[in-house]
Amino acid sequence: MAETGQAADPAFEAATYRKVAVRIVPLLFLGYFVAILDRVNVGFAKLQMASDLALSDAVYGFGAGIFFIGYFFFELPSNLILARVGARRWIARIMITWGAISAGFMFLGHFRWGGLAGVFGLSDAEFSFYLLRFVLGLAEAGFFPGVILYLTFWFPAARRAHVVALFLVAIPLASALGAPVSGAILQFFDGASGMRGWQWLFLLEGIPSVLVGLTVLARLPDRPADARWLSSQERALVEARLAEDEARKADHGQRHSLREVFTDWRIWALALADFLRAIINNALNFWMPTLVQEIGIDKGDYFRVGVVTAIPWSLAAIAMVLCARNSDRTGERRWHATIALLVSMAGLLMLAFAQGAPLVTVTALTMIAAGAMAWLAVFWTLPTAFLSGAAAAGGIAWINALSQLGGYVGPDMLGRIRESNSGNGADAFLLMALAALVAAWLTWLLAGGPKKRTA
Repeated sequence: MAETGQAADPAFEAATYRKVAVRIVPLLFLGYFVAILDRVNVGFAKLQMASDLALSDAVYGFGAGIFFIGYFFFELPSNLILARVGARRWIARIMITWGAISAGFMFLGHFRWGGLAGVFGLSDAEFSFYLLRFVLGLAEAGFFPGVILYLTFWFPAARRAHVVALFLVAIPLASALGAPVSGAILQFFDGASGMRGWQWLFLLEGIPSVLVGLTVLARLPDRPADARWLSSQERALVEARLAEDEARKADHGQRHSLREVFTDWRIWALALADFLRAIINNALNFWMPTLVQEIGIDKGDYFRVGVVTAIPWSLAAIAMVLCARNSDRTGERRWHATIALLVSMAGLLMLAFAQGAPLVTVTALTMIAAGAMAWLAVFWTLPTAFLSGAAAAGGIAWINALSQLGGYVGPDMLGRIRESNSGNGADAFLLMALAALVAAWLTWLLAGGPKKRTA
């Protein structure tokens, strides 16, 4: 029988964690994949929907960003509920509701609000767009930090960056694979059954979230103790490694209680770094189809826009996994994360002066996406190195909640600057380059030196 302490057979331990990863990571990945697809397909829908519903760049930018205000309000409560009721039921609830709401966007042009929209100085379509985006944020809140917390129930810190990267790679892959699919739906389904392409886009990309949510409810175990596919020896090993991990957290000034989350400066600094990253990432998510179209692609060729948009996200997925894997292998976090953000900063500076040149623009977009995504995979190993218990649930959620406000700032800022500068977003890209520089500096301070990996 394999031992479960420090002298455990390395081959047995590797096989155990491989089994755990194969059992839970693909389902979590699929969930986040459809989440990102539902979240950012509005970027493609905008290419057609904006003219149909008379939505300006400023209106679109604000609507894209207001999703994150709803997300912010329900983020911390959602993660605390998950810690009480279990990951399986709560993650399933999140997915089913957001899938239904996302599909509901197909009716944007049909809602009538009487005088309510006029009170806010909005058209019915604008009011509907803002409201549904806000409610979608409420529905999805808690999914991402819930999964990050859930992974701490299974994997010790030394193994977590690679696993988190395998989960987070859903972000660039959803954009890479979803981009041509979204473009194809927009272009080739337009007019089918009397509906516009953007309506089909919301419907067809909302249904999978509901189906995956039902699968999570049926198949995802809450903790190792609930995993019938683990042997008693494998379960003992996983739980022993987690116990050792908890003991090591004392060396980092461990936090257990929820109250301590709000008094630890590291939590606020980590949140600020991720807030700045989120400004960049979400401006890119929601505006990339428009930026790609503006390099000279015909306005009706949505599929080609999707294919070109897939290039930066595909390379970002590769960069993300390679960076996280090497960071886990070496135990080094500081340089991996800091250099990644500096790459994004260089890409933003290039984009500010690209003036629509196709090769420069696509190269710059690739650098921005690859750097931000590589940083994100390493980043989430930092708070889990010193948070435990209620502080882990609350701290992860609070960091992510504050960072989501960057998701509001980025798309909204770019939309307003474009509208006030006749479609030129260079000033926004320069501001984002500054944000990347500050986030890189914070990362350097917070990541510390290399830590020795344990078996």
